[in-house]
Amino acid sequence: RVARLDWDRIAGDLDARGHASAGALLTGPECDRLRGAYGREGLFRSRVVMARHNFGLGEYRYFGYPLPEPVASLREALYPPLAAIAGDWAERLATGERYPVRLEEYLARCHAAGQVRPTPLLLRYEAEGYNCLHQDLYGELAFPLQVAIALSQPERDFTGGAFLLVEQRPRAQSRGEALTLAKGEAVIFANRDRPVAGKRGHYRVKMRHGVSRVTSGTRMTLGLIFHDAL
Repeated sequence: RVARLDWDRIAGDLDARGHASAGALLTGPECDRLRGAYGREGLFRSRVVMARHNFGLGEYRYFGYPLPEPVASLREALYPPLAAIAGDWAERLATGERYPVRLEEYLARCHAAGQVRPTPLLLRYEAEGYNCLHQDLYGELAFPLQVAIALSQPERDFTGGAFLLVEQRPRAQSRGEALTLAKGEAVIFANRDRPVAGKRGHYRVKMRHGVSRVTSGTRMTLGLIFHDAL
């Protein structure tokens, strides 16, 4: 499924808006299996209750290694084309960062820097739940793109709960977008900053993401982050 994606279109959308739809990357049954896995203690390394840290209202669980399927396969398959986009962004911003072609090589860098804990996660929100705007940075190394895949169907499993993206350009007010993802649909987005063309070359725009208030039901999402955590 990843190989069939139109990566030129995705790269163009990421350049223009900081996010791009990847369409349906999971089937309905795959989404249901991941939702059902939330209560299986052996799959996860930790659980975070957002209210305890003023992150929002809801909870999420980080998978432990080895990652289950299809989480592991999706992470490995998505990384190479995203690394090409990330490398292009790094050149435009003159950061000097380089991204290896294979995920295992990038993770080896993370582990050498002490970032050894896996970061793919399942997020769950009940009615009134939300997630404050944030960036998923867990150490010195932070891959600039990540993926969220909806595991619940809007207007059937839940209402409200839009995926939020906000960008802050220098000397300008913030601009936000609210996205509604169908069950199984993936969105690729910049998780820290992205390049924007200006009169004197490219400049850095900071990005944050979150979830608006869920008004009814249960909303679940799979998050794919490509750097590991301290």
